[in-house]
Amino acid sequence: MKIIAMIPARYDATRFPGKLMKDLGGEPVIVKTYKAAVNSQLFDSVYVVTDSDIIKDSLITSGGNVIMSKKEHDCGSDRIAEAVEDMDVDIVINVQGDEPFIDTESLKKLIDVFEKDNDNNIDLASLKVKLTDSKEIKNPNNVKVITDNYGFALYFSRSVIPNLRDKTSNTNYYKHKGVYAFRKSALIDFYNTPMTPLEMSEKIECIRYLEVGKKIKMIETSVESIGIDTPDDLEKAIQFIKKQP
Repeated sequence: MKIIAMIPARYDATRFPGKLMKDLGGEPVIVKTYKAAVNSQLFDSVYVVTDSDIIKDSLITSGGNVIMSKKEHDCGSDRIAEAVEDMDVDIVINVQGDEPFIDTESLKKLIDVFEKDNDNNIDLASLKVKLTDSKEIKNPNNVKVITDNYGFALYFSRSVIPNLRDKTSNTNYYKHKGVYAFRKSALIDFYNTPMTPLEMSEKIECIRYLEVGKKIKMIETSVESIGIDTPDDLEKAIQFIKKQP
């Protein structure tokens, strides 16, 4: 089974433009992420796929593998799908370009899902983290996920799901972490399917997979990665690196 990592990288991020090229410990964020993915030794190959010449040049200078997008894309899955369409691969892992501290343990859990799925019943695997703080549960920037008894996603939403109507119930809330492992076939099917109504409403791309009948296995992790969405996040990441031995 051939497994690769794809790191989608847009330069013009809405909340923090150019964040992937900001300096983090002497290297751009995207280069730091790429090297961390390579050093995890989980993948046969690692690529950055981008629409930016600035990011491309930075990766090439650092000796990295980079693919330029041929089209404009609304989401990371579409960008990755275009890049892998003609590649001979089985499993594609979407590594977030703005999360340079790779959680190797969680990524290994995603890969294990497919290594144990002998009947090829699982189309995607992704991560969830338990939420306990009420503000975080209500925060629409945190995508929540609910699953069935077998750990497969039923729905994703920016709203609070499930709704706690019965206050005596033992209800857990989970945040979806945007790290995906795809079978290539599921990714290409996604790429060839127009944006679906619920996906458009919520602005959550993984809903499209559910709407077309794909099965998403959710794996719980307790590791909260450091994502760089704002200048404050970048400063936290810089301080984190300074504390490392």
